[in-house]
Amino acid sequence: MAKRERVVRMSVEQPLWRALTAYRLLTMVYAVLLFASAYRDFDRPWVAAGYLGALAVWTLATHRRVANAASCTKRFLCADLTVALAGILLTPVADTHARIAAGGPTLPSIWTAGSVLAFAIKGGWRWAGFASTFVAAANIVIHGGQPTRDTLHNVLLVWVASIAIGYVVEVARASEATLARALEIEAATRERERLARDIHDGVLQVLAMVQRRGTELGGEAAELGRMAGDQEVALRTLVSSGLVPTSRISRDESLGALVDAYEVEDPGADEGELDLRSLLAPHAGSRVSFAEPGTPVPLPAPAAKELAAAVGAALDNVRKHAGEGARAWILVEDWGDEVIVTVRDDGPGIPAGRLDQAEGEGRMGVALSIRGRLRDLGGSAELVSVPGQGTEVELKVPRGRTQ
Repeated sequence: MAKRERVVRMSVEQPLWRALTAYRLLTMVYAVLLFASAYRDFDRPWVAAGYLGALAVWTLATHRRVANAASCTKRFLCADLTVALAGILLTPVADTHARIAAGGPTLPSIWTAGSVLAFAIKGGWRWAGFASTFVAAANIVIHGGQPTRDTLHNVLLVWVASIAIGYVVEVARASEATLARALEIEAATRERERLARDIHDGVLQVLAMVQRRGTELGGEAAELGRMAGDQEVALRTLVSSGLVPTSRISRDESLGALVDAYEVEDPGADEGELDLRSLLAPHAGSRVSFAEPGTPVPLPAPAAKELAAAVGAALDNVRKHAGEGARAWILVEDWGDEVIVTVRDDGPGIPAGRLDQAEGEGRMGVALSIRGRLRDLGGSAELVSVPGQGTEVELKVPRGRTQ
């Protein structure tokens, strides 16, 4: 049973959440003190006192909700922004028109910026622009569509600052993801080198000696030496690819930069995702070269198995029709929206019309084993063969339609 790797969360973004937590507490106290210093000037001070009391309770009760990205959900952000907008719109009810027209502060004062900054840290500059637009509209409404210059300056400052912080957060997340991936590659490379040294000092040297001695002795020993050589090449291929290490993919889910780990699945499992490289690597040998991307190629398990089976069928055709001495090459390409596997050989090629003739005779190897499998996956199989120059089979599987 494969072990699932623990998800590692980078912490560069965490100081922003701590700063936001402190900001909300300090600005809540500031709003209360601002009202206490001028409560005699309010028309209805009890309205302001009631709102600020609710604001204080809300800020303290949701203190932990802005401690990290995971707990700061979309629903909470909308509720928090609603509290800020309610305070702005209640200002004309509690305060005098003269104070508002003169550019007096709203009931929540600068606490409102904390709600907008939470949107920026959580979702980036687009979310920040969305929230700050509502705040700007509310400030314009309470001034009857004619805000003062100070009000416009404050609204513009919140709008620009929140968008700038949101953009910086997005850049930081992208940098974290890149750094996390680089650290994963560095760790995998060190482990690969250690394994390569250990295996080279033992198994590979023995296999190389068996191949050399078998060739010298001839006869059945030569065949044994050839088999040892095939195993040596296959083992070297596995070592060079890290013995198919746990597949890690860096990604961003608006929860901070994550280094997520794909589980090394049981090849017999029909659920989850498999790294296609782990299914194709065993085909490598002295006459089959395997070229793979440096990053995992995850596919749904059924699709990965069907694609690997199609590759196996293509290699079987190489052995049957191109001869035991033919060489083959497997190339895996991951284009994001689709995965392409190319199988090429240096055999004599397929004469024109031979495939149609084989299907007419009831031999459906290419039609069923290769094209049929790819068609079931929503993909395609293209075969190009030039007599005397070998055959190339290109297998394409779209990611969005695989099941």
